[in-house]
Amino acid sequence: MDNLKSFEYFDVTADIGFWAYGKCLEEAYENAALAMFNVMTDVNKVNSTQKYEFDIESEDLVSLLYDYLEELLFLFDVELIFFSKFQININKQDNGEYCLHCIAYGEPVNWEIHPRKSEVKAITFHKMDVVFEKDFVKLSTILDL
Repeated sequence: MDNLKSFEYFDVTADIGFWAYGKCLEEAYENAALAMFNVMTDVNKVNSTQKYEFDIESEDLVSLLYDYLEELLFLFDVELIFFSKFQININKQDNGEYCLHCIAYGEPVNWEIHPRKSEVKAITFHKMDVVFEKDFVKLSTILDL
């Protein structure tokens, strides 16, 4: 699976969807965040100069994905920062819930450097999924634009 894509988009009426891939669960979550921010700007032009850390707990992996992307979108809305690099650690707790620790790196929005693409209004649960394939993990998400 050396040629595994990080993410790809699919058409949804009035919205945008993406599949994010990874050789492991954490890498797929990292690529999901990258796909989301790439909808907003060219993530290749976002430097990793600032660091944010947070933890998320959810009852299952789909809810964890939703809560994780929602937290990143919240940080963008409040701090006006684009993210382009992520380090994720996911553990299943004794109570059956999942805990995600994220370190996200990015820089403040600067429209002279960061091309303006689409505004992401919200993350949706519609068709959100976490699928374990033989050699990789595939996540599905739709963003409300």
